Amino acid sequence: MPKGKSISIDDKPTPLRRSVDGYRWEDVPNLPYKNADSAPFRAISRQTLFSDPRLNGELRYFEIEAGGFSTLERHEHMHAVMVLRGRGQCLVGQTIHALSPHDLVAIAPWTWHQFRADATEPLGFLCLVNAARDRPQLPTAEELAALRAAPAVAAFLDGVC
Repeated sequence: MPKGKSISIDDKPTPLRRSVDGYRWEDVPNLPYKNADSAPFRAISRQTLFSDPRLNGELRYFEIEAGGFSTLERHEHMHAVMVLRGRGQCLVGQTIHALSPHDLVAIAPWTWHQFRADATEPLGFLCLVNAARDRPQLPTAEELAALRAAPAVAAFLDGVC
């Protein structure tokens, strides 16, 4: 579904989008997480499940394959993440949190964050964000060094936690 488009039939919101096997939804393309050259990440896809300008938000589903991870980034907008399947960890600020199904993570604006799937299973989660949002910022060398100064964060970023 193109960014900014509603789930609609004849320009009216569709009240139901059915799920199909494997954490997919009908008429929703399973897309790459980002452009491969834009930032470091591994084995993650995204689906935009809902976007409607009247709500001013988007609901997206991300799935990180076993051993994969999202980009370490921060941005101006806040977002909320609810785990639907799998286990993993997330870094929010300088704190690492274990994740399991139905956990909810709130990420405040300008907070460094990254998600990692455990090595044995995919990590799938819903992400609620503003429909119009700023571009993520990657850490500078100095910011990354400051994050890595905490041994637990360095181990997380190296994928050895």
